[in-house]
Amino acid sequence: MAKKQLINDAVQERDFFADVMAVVRQIPKGRVTSYGAIAKYLGAARSARIVGYCMNNAHTVKPKVPAHRVVNRIGLLSGKHHFGSPTAMEDLLKKEGVKVKKDQVVDFHKKFWDPAVELGL
Repeated sequence: MAKKQLINDAVQERDFFADVMAVVRQIPKGRVTSYGAIAKYLGAARSARIVGYCMNNAHTVKPKVPAHRVVNRIGLLSGKHHFGSPTAMEDLLKKEGVKVKKDQVVDFHKKFWDPAVELGL
């Protein structure tokens, strides 16, 4: 392969972690999305678990990322153990007007923010 092609391939290579963080930063207050919705929007529909791994490290990036707004496909606060306390994720959501009951977003479908719709696919 020619050197020029290698350089072009490297320029086109994506930083999936940075892409995930960019999407999460756009989730409005009072709304939630899922790992799978983010993966699908980024063209990696079968990579919800990888999005979850990215979210596990969201606390390391600047500017801050509202990681508390990302839940699993049925609205469960599956990432809550990655926050400072067992109730921190729920507390942050409640401050934004998102009701949570037994670690699950109440009216999940009403609060759901789909990046494919909101940001255009």
